[in-house]
Amino acid sequence: MSTITDTTTTTDTTTTTDTTTDTNDATTTNGVASDTFVVVLSRGLDDERATVAWTLANAGIASGQEVTVFLVSSGVDLARRGAVDRVQMNPNDPSMKDLVDKFLANGGKVWACPPCAALRGYDEDSFIDGVEIVGAGPLHDLLKAGASTITF
Repeated sequence: MSTITDTTTTTDTTTTTDTTTDTNDATTTNGVASDTFVVVLSRGLDDERATVAWTLANAGIASGQEVTVFLVSSGVDLARRGAVDRVQMNPNDPSMKDLVDKFLANGGKVWACPPCAALRGYDEDSFIDGVEIVGAGPLHDLLKAGASTITF
């Protein structure tokens, strides 16, 4: 394993980023794998872009990335028990249930925004297995550490 420290100096600040590379592991920046991918999903059951978001999240996992889907606004409805069981936005795409189930089965993380869940009367028991109610702090930790991010 090798460690590379890149220090950039400006007039008022010094930024240090520690990058570690191991031939068997992904490169990490400040402790987060550079292959970390975050999908922020605000679209619900009435918007085809929700299918696109889950498709990209699954593609990220298939390519070896660690993927977290952060559900906000009406996106939290997608994780409610039974909500996606009969949803097929586009006849050419897999069903929403198949996309969500595949994502979770392959190790994807799903976080639901606490205020968004509370507004709808949801708690941990309202969601399918594997969904956590997680605030912005852990999301920002991933972002600050360099996770690639896409928003729908």
